Amino acid sequence: MSESQSEFGVDLDFGEDGLVPAVAQDAETDEVLMLAYANREAVRKTVETERAHYYSRSRDELWEKGATSGHTQDVAEVRVDCDGDSLLYVVEQTGGACHTGHRSCFYRTIEGDHVGERAFDPDDVYE
Repeated sequence: MSESQSEFGVDLDFGEDGLVPAVAQDAETDEVLMLAYANREAVRKTVETERAHYYSRSRDELWEKGATSGHTQDVAEVRVDCDGDSLLYVVEQTGGACHTGHRSCFYRTIEGDHVGERAFDPDDVYE
């Protein structure tokens, strides 16, 4: 049995960079809110705390969703895809999921049309 099986119950493939993509989906509406990455510690903290944790590739650090903004994700369930190389966090989202102030990070079409709802003003939340 691999280390990841004994720790999580299923075999997770964190890839060569030690990260697995994690999609956050609203538990009530099924709306896809965001995509981020998680390392082993982020997955562990998510499972332990039932709060979404991710790994920031740009800042090279673990982060809890909403720690700065207050726009948290309470995790109802963590699902694993068939290959064990991506996760789905089924969450109860407080406020907006996107740092731009939108409810979902997927607020634009490929043509550039704005289709998402604004949940907050990022200038009021972030310094």
